[in-house]
Amino acid sequence: MVMAAGLGLRLRPLTESRPKALVEIGGRALIDHVLDRLEAAGVTRAVVNVHAFADQLEAHLARRASPEIVIADERARLLDTGGGLKAARRLLGEAPIWVANSDYVWIEGADDPLALVANAWDPARMDACLIVVPKARTLGFATAGDFFRSACGALVHRGGEAEAPLHCFGVEILDPQRVYETADDRFSLFRVWMQAQRQGRLFGVVPDGFWMQAGDPASVAAAEARLGLAP
Repeated sequence: MVMAAGLGLRLRPLTESRPKALVEIGGRALIDHVLDRLEAAGVTRAVVNVHAFADQLEAHLARRASPEIVIADERARLLDTGGGLKAARRLLGEAPIWVANSDYVWIEGADDPLALVANAWDPARMDACLIVVPKARTLGFATAGDFFRSACGALVHRGGEAEAPLHCFGVEILDPQRVYETADDRFSLFRVWMQAQRQGRLFGVVPDGFWMQAGDPASVAAAEARLGLAP
């Protein structure tokens, strides 16, 4: 599932007439950067949720030949990341899935990051396996870090700590059953992660490369420059 229903308020004025997922870096929509990576990793079908400027995003996605795009319609009500995934249960099915935000881009190093996640994934002991990255190899992240990681790969959120060494990047493999079991209809995936952490079932991998979030216009310009795509 690709999360593309956000309002993109921090990206204004770039999102005053289009959805966040259609903001461009290097002349290519953010969502296409993510879908291209997923397609290269072997994903053949992606569920994409839509809300703001939904017609624009649907029309754009209809022009892609692959992967196959299935729309999860959130026009009536924005459901947050967990609620959006729960509402798309009929489209997603019951097995573990990839979940990716649509406002991230990255420069790969020697690692194939999606292969790292797939190879680390172990449903017997994990509810989620996230990409996490040292802060020095990121751009556009607004927090003081998200997670600590143990030698075995288990993640612990910084909680009350002033900072943590790793930013969470918006790509993971997730067992959606933990989402489907949540009683609320609108909630963040963060709640599911914290439940998994308490049970020792939240894990992460640390690929090399450089990782960027397009959170505001300045970070979009910085990402273009870093990618060598600035005009």
